Amino acid sequence: MKKHFKLIVKTALISVYVIFLAGSIVRMTGSGMGCPDWPKCFGYYIPPTDEAQLRWKANTSYHEGTLIVLDETLYVANSDLQTELEWEPTNWSPYTKHEYAIFNVYHTWTEYINRLASVVSGLIFLFLITASLKFWKEKKGITLLSFGAFFMMLFEAWLGKTVVDSVLEPWIITVHMLVGLLIIAVLLQILAWMSSEEKRAIKFDKTFHKLLLLSTLFSVIQIAMGTQVRQFVDEQVRLFGFESKQMSLYNPNLNFYIHRSFTIAIVLVNFLIFYKNETLQLGFKIPKWILGLLLLEALTGILMYYSDFPFGTQAVHLMSGALLFGLQFYLVLMHRGLKDESL
Repeated sequence: MKKHFKLIVKTALISVYVIFLAGSIVRMTGSGMGCPDWPKCFGYYIPPTDEAQLRWKANTSYHEGTLIVLDETLYVANSDLQTELEWEPTNWSPYTKHEYAIFNVYHTWTEYINRLASVVSGLIFLFLITASLKFWKEKKGITLLSFGAFFMMLFEAWLGKTVVDSVLEPWIITVHMLVGLLIIAVLLQILAWMSSEEKRAIKFDKTFHKLLLLSTLFSVIQIAMGTQVRQFVDEQVRLFGFESKQMSLYNPNLNFYIHRSFTIAIVLVNFLIFYKNETLQLGFKIPKWILGLLLLEALTGILMYYSDFPFGTQAVHLMSGALLFGLQFYLVLMHRGLKDESL
């Protein structure tokens, strides 16, 4: 398993980005409360496909914890039971974590697939920590960071539950996003340690490195501000309805204008990185990809604002930001490696 460890790390990294993609689709489609409970979905391991499955029925068996919708209220079965001809209130308790009681099969299965992606990722991280034990004697940092990433994934799972229980509280979603970025950074550090690339015949450049650190910091700030803009969009959706997308950025707050204007600083810093990479002949290919992602992110941002959130633009916008952070941070690690080689 040790010889395949680098592949396991890459697979874990891809799985985190898949979760980002699935989560962005959930938000894009307004499916965040498609499963109103956690970790089950309406009390089932495999969610219902029809609203009729959530209605109370006479002469029917229910398992403890199963949810039903009655008079626009969620009820949970107190124990395994067999219903009779009449509704018996003592067998059921109102669901107390929130009052959301809407079933939409499309939203439910979108959120359920998002959760399945998290489960698969969790299994991959189990492989990661198991394989990392082989490195304990020669490089403890790999093992420690692998376990750190695993426990952060557990924390992410708890945050996912908290997001549902809070009915999509925006600040919790922001923390959820930032912890995901931290997991990506940890996995990239492990990959950098595992890198077997030949030493480059170039020197570490302090100015270039400072620009890399600044660009990475700017991306984290921009993503955090983006989640605050998304908070405003969510509030507009609650006010005008999910179908009224043209109202999503109606009379936006100051956060939106800061988020939009801050893009200029990000583009300038990353263009300087590209320029320095070319003039110093560092040979990194990542700056070109970074500029491409910045262009894509800016384009989707423009489309969302001026074209009423075309389908898919939110997911592409979020994924572009997450990939941008990953590339920037990995470039920081690769360039820092030049300094280590010169010592």
